[in-house]
Amino acid sequence: MLENIRLSFIGIWSHKMRSILTMLGIIIGIAAIIAIVSTIKGTNDRIKNQIIGSGNNAVVVQLYEGSYALEPQYAEIPEAFLPVTSEVLAEICAIPEVEQASAFLQRNVYEGVYHGNTALSNGFVMGTDEFYFQVYGYHPVRGRMFGGRDYDGTRKVAILDTTAAGVLFPGESALGRTIEMAGEPFVIIGIVEQDDAYVPDIENENDYYTYKYQSGRGRVFIPLRAWPIVYRFDEPEMIALKATSTENMTQAGKKTADLLNARAGISENDASATVQYKSPDLLQQAKNLQDLSAATNRQLIWIASISLLVGGIGVMNIMLVSVSERTREIGLKKALGARKSRIMGQFLTEAAVLTSLGGIIGVVLGIGLAQVVSRISEMPVAISVPAIILAVIFSMAVGIIFGFLPSVKAANLNPIDALRRE
Repeated sequence: MLENIRLSFIGIWSHKMRSILTMLGIIIGIAAIIAIVSTIKGTNDRIKNQIIGSGNNAVVVQLYEGSYALEPQYAEIPEAFLPVTSEVLAEICAIPEVEQASAFLQRNVYEGVYHGNTALSNGFVMGTDEFYFQVYGYHPVRGRMFGGRDYDGTRKVAILDTTAAGVLFPGESALGRTIEMAGEPFVIIGIVEQDDAYVPDIENENDYYTYKYQSGRGRVFIPLRAWPIVYRFDEPEMIALKATSTENMTQAGKKTADLLNARAGISENDASATVQYKSPDLLQQAKNLQDLSAATNRQLIWIASISLLVGGIGVMNIMLVSVSERTREIGLKKALGARKSRIMGQFLTEAAVLTSLGGIIGVVLGIGLAQVVSRISEMPVAISVPAIILAVIFSMAVGIIFGFLPSVKAANLNPIDALRRE
């Protein structure tokens, strides 16, 4: 085998131009497929990261009325849905797919938070328990987080994120200052921001402005016990989950929703319940968008595969020419006792080496082409190692398949006729 490979390289080097032209179809086909697969993988990773985050595994379970999230400020909540107790939260944390769970309340506010004449427009007020900041990866920038006394009593203290602090206290420190919500004063004890893992991927200008719009809606955090001071009593909380892994997010959300619904007397998949706990299937949303993107790209892969077919036919043609050119050599080898399998193996090896070289060159060009496409179109790419390995193996298989006929022809030559041929 090693001798056959050595002879193959000698033959390829002896006819450099012909070998390059023969490999051209393989090179173009493999390069196109690698570039397309890299773009598909990069796009899929980007979709997944933008929808579910890049490793935070956070899921929200909340009340829905039909297909829409129930907003307590605009709708009445059925009496069956009670506030979440610490015992229920412990049951949720016992679910195998759940790493951490937090009960919280949320309101969209439109000029509902004031510091003097300055209002926090289109922001959020969050009523949080002691686990919320862990689930969503907030850490203090200045001041302190809520402590035991803040959660156990009804102290009117608040924490701002950096956006809300910048809006309400532009150019000055917010610590120790007072804001008003529903006419009630709350003292600012800390400023927080979110860890980078919870920030979506930003690949272009549109992503930047989308993120800036979402993150520009500042958040004001108050202890969950202080919520009724501003809003209403006995409001059923939303549940924030941190799943053990990205793949477990759907199951973590579903099992938590089923547990809370069962507590309210709603059986699993009860179609008659207009109001019930649900969690968005983020993985399915990502998959739907990925499938939509991949459907078009699969067609491109089939088109690129035509180049491999053309390249394979070119290999077969050149190998037939090589057999004709080396007829006397074949006849001499057979006259000296070379078996058919030996002759066939030599030509099959030469065809496989030729296409494998084309495959390797195609992989390198494909990676470069993917980077060029990424820079021009602002589309992300992710190089797939399995695709590279498969491409090289496939190119070798093309050589073996299309080199089979010339190899059989060479092996079946009559040695006497071969030696006579000029």
